[in-house]
Order: sequence, then C-alpha cells, then structure tokens
Amino acid sequence: MATKLMPIAEDDAGMAQIGDGAYAWKVSPTHVDLSMPPATPLLATIAAEPQTITVDLKRSAMIVVDMQNDFCAPGGWVDWLGADLTPERAPIKPLQRLLPALRASGVPIIWLNWGNRPDRKNLPPTTLYVFNRDGNGIGIGGALPGNGAHLLEKDSWSAAVVDELDQFPEDIKVDKYRISGFWDTPLDSILKNLNVKTLFFSGVNTDQCVLHSLTDAHFLGYNCVLVEDCCGTTSPDFCREATIWNVKFCFGFVTNANQIIEGLTA
Repeated sequence: MATKLMPIAEDDAGMAQIGDGAYAWKVSPTHVDLSMPPATPLLATIAAEPQTITVDLKRSAMIVVDMQNDFCAPGGWVDWLGADLTPERAPIKPLQRLLPALRASGVPIIWLNWGNRPDRKNLPPTTLYVFNRDGNGIGIGGALPGNGAHLLEKDSWSAAVVDELDQFPEDIKVDKYRISGFWDTPLDSILKNLNVKTLFFSGVNTDQCVLHSLTDAHFLGYNCVLVEDCCGTTSPDFCREATIWNVKFCFGFVTNANQIIEGLTA
C-alpha cells in the first residue's frame, strides 16, 4: 500500500535551523525537516595534472597548512635552526592572490595549524622527538631565544599565522598535533558537516604536513588537489619532486594558483 504523504504544517520561514553548513535540520515545535535538499552545484573546470578536473565549488574547501610564524617568519623556530626561509615563505604571494578568489566563490578557507596544549599531555615521545632529537634543543613548548614565544603552542606568537596572510571571521580554524591534520582533530567532522568532497591543499611543508594531511584525506574518500605553488618545504628538492609525483599518480591531482583562478573566472 502506498504511504500517504502528510502536508507540512509550517513553511521554511516558520522553522529554525539546527546544524551548520549543508548538514542541517529545520525544526519547529511540531515538525522536523530532515530532507536537506542539495545546493545547486557551482562548477569550475581547472587545468591540472595528470588530467583537467571539474569540481563543485559548493562542495569544496581550501586547506592552508602550518603557514605559521615558527615555520615561515623571521625569529621563528625554523629561522632559529638556521634554515633558509625562502621556500617556506614562497607560498605567501600566490596565497594572497588565491584566497580572496576562493572566498568570493564561496569556498571555505580552513587554517590547519599546529597548536599544542601548553602541558603537551597529548603528545607522545614519537612526536616530541622530531622537534628535539638529542634532548638539548628547544622542543615543543620551549621558549624561543629573542622573543620568548613558546614553540608551536596554541595562542602564542609562534603558532600564529604569518602577518602577510589575512584571516577572515568566516574562515575556519583547526588545531593539529601531528604531521597529519586528520589525526585526533575535528577536521573530518567539520568537512562532513559542510558536505565537502574536494579539498585543495596548500602550506608547509610540502612533503610532510601537507602531504600526510592530503594522503589521510585521500584514504577517507576526499578528492585531493595539491596547489603546487602554494606549498613550500625546506627539504631537499627530491622530496618535493617525489611528493608531486606521488600525488599525481596515487592520491589526486596537482594544479597551481593561476589555473584555479582561471577556472573560477571562466
């Protein structure tokens, strides 16, 4: 026997929304609307390798990984180590062009930043060792010479995004505590609530936090696009080359800021 459909008592104007993003209900004292009608797609075709891609901007997000003072600014941890900051700062200019274009198309910007607890209670020795290999270095949470900021500690100067990149109130901020931004963070839950399926990846380091956040996203079923000129690393160039090769042939697609902007404006 066919089920008789009952009329809806209230229109949308009389109902409140519960939930954020695409995954939301509409509720009233007498009715809960679970239907969540899909948004009209906003398509963009972008030149990429190994193939051109078409994405739905309504179901896409831009992930900016670790563009923080400790990695990218004079006086930060990488600078204190004596490394050349040039490759770490290289993504700044293309991101300055790309992020406004993505915001104008309604694509969420997600700042995925290393931001430790001050007590470091959730960090195992395997993670602490990377930043202090002989026990005599500064280490995560240690005070940097010169400014006294605590290495990658949440809400410190060290963990803040570099001044050259603007963060907007509508942007989303997620703290991470491992090389991968999906490990022990709410990132996957946030993306599911936004109904996001395609992720653009940028930031530092290309072969470390960017790559392993991207590969975890791939394993979780997201479409992954590496924005090559919006990424940087102080590692030897063969590390960058291997990362680009593996993304193209195993984990997704590779493009650049200009090609995305051209796709948005086409």
